Amino acid sequence: MQNITVIGAGTMGNGIAHVFAMNGFKVNLVDISEEGLQKGIATIGKNLDRMVRKEKISEDDKAATLSNLQTFTSLEASGIEHADLVIEAATENVNIKLKIFEQLDQLCKKTAILASNTSSISITKIGGATKRPEQVIGMHFFNPVPVMKLVEIVRGHATSKATMLGIVGLAEQLGKTPVEVHDYPGFVSNRVLMPMINEAIYTLFEGVADVEAIDAVMKLGMAHPMGPLQLADFIGLDVCLSILQVLQHGFGNPKYAPCPLLVNMVMAGKLGRKSGEGFYKYDQ
Repeated sequence: MQNITVIGAGTMGNGIAHVFAMNGFKVNLVDISEEGLQKGIATIGKNLDRMVRKEKISEDDKAATLSNLQTFTSLEASGIEHADLVIEAATENVNIKLKIFEQLDQLCKKTAILASNTSSISITKIGGATKRPEQVIGMHFFNPVPVMKLVEIVRGHATSKATMLGIVGLAEQLGKTPVEVHDYPGFVSNRVLMPMINEAIYTLFEGVADVEAIDAVMKLGMAHPMGPLQLADFIGLDVCLSILQVLQHGFGNPKYAPCPLLVNMVMAGKLGRKSGEGFYKYDQ
């Protein structure tokens, strides 16, 4: 696999494109927004500059990485018919993802592998939108992608062993640590993480302690690098809510029901770092 297409130039998409391009792959980055593409490339440039300053890469490495990247505002114009692997990193919305995979199935060559960076949505369901479910797989990267070593490799019910082995090997080529998991709501990462974040929000909601105290307990007492409320802001409160709803619907268990405070904050547009305010306030 040499030709990679990444769909979505947001936080995860530009990070995934960065990592592939830095490891010598030709990457076509696709987003419906030209502004989104420019922001994505600017972010990659800033991250590469930081790596140069820290002497992790050279200026030549930076130039080579940027030369491996091309941007497009439509799938049809992106040369997607030549892609060996497509990684979808669009909004965490099941209907949007199903439409994208229907398109990909029609546009991509028969041998192409179609991957999703979804953090909770069923790979089996996504694969069902195509005529090649055996070649559909989850590649769940973690933010920030250039730094975090883990990739959760999610095998759908129909995903073939050959597809799984190929993607595991590819993740290792990127210097990542692939962990194979089966396709159940939330996989491993969010099935464990999101109930903890939700419980921290309930602890705040019920007046047990304030934001700083809850995060301090988990950082200093449990050796977490970031408190759960700070982490929720970092992930995005809308994303946390969406994942909890997937867990609640997928398992039919009320223990996954999102805290009313989380629901209200999302409705009020307080989404965390990306909106400037969540459990904490953020300036530029």
